[in-house]
Amino acid sequence: MKKPKFTTSNIIFVIVIALLIIPQTRQPIQIFLQKGLAMISPSEISADKREILESYENWKLVDSKGNQFNFKQAEGKVVFINFWATWCPPCIAEMPSIDNLYADYKDQVVFLLVSNEKSKIINDFKSKNDYNFEFYQSVTNTPKQFQTTSIPQTYLIDKSGAIVMDKSGAANWNSDSVRKLLDDLLASE
Repeated sequence: MKKPKFTTSNIIFVIVIALLIIPQTRQPIQIFLQKGLAMISPSEISADKREILESYENWKLVDSKGNQFNFKQAEGKVVFINFWATWCPPCIAEMPSIDNLYADYKDQVVFLLVSNEKSKIINDFKSKNDYNFEFYQSVTNTPKQFQTTSIPQTYLIDKSGAIVMDKSGAANWNSDSVRKLLDDLLASE
């Protein structure tokens, strides 16, 4: 019988597996890996395959300050909806790009970053990372077109209510292609 060889690659493999098992090191490693994946810019849905929102009615949200927001207020506007959580590595990986996009488009686009976590947890996360975007929590059921089982899940909606982007997973939301698309959507009637 041969004795197993302990090569450098075997030792590195064992160390990486051990680091992924330890809770304190798992999340930073996952976030690092997701940031690499989040460099990819999301793609636009072709015009003939876009789903139109059935209604802007019956979805009520509340922001971190307790202010009510009725989704009906977003009708006729360009809307960016992101479902996320503070514990989700892909969500954390894409947050800097969302915050940068928000900084430039917050007065023109309705940003709805929706989480079901407690306000204190989200406020602490937002403060720790110095993010400027507002977050929301659903007060009523999410419309069926936005019900998802995975996060992050992001939708970009044009002024007519068509879902222009539907992206599951981390992405670079501050890319040139997303900015060009937003500019085009904002310029359209």
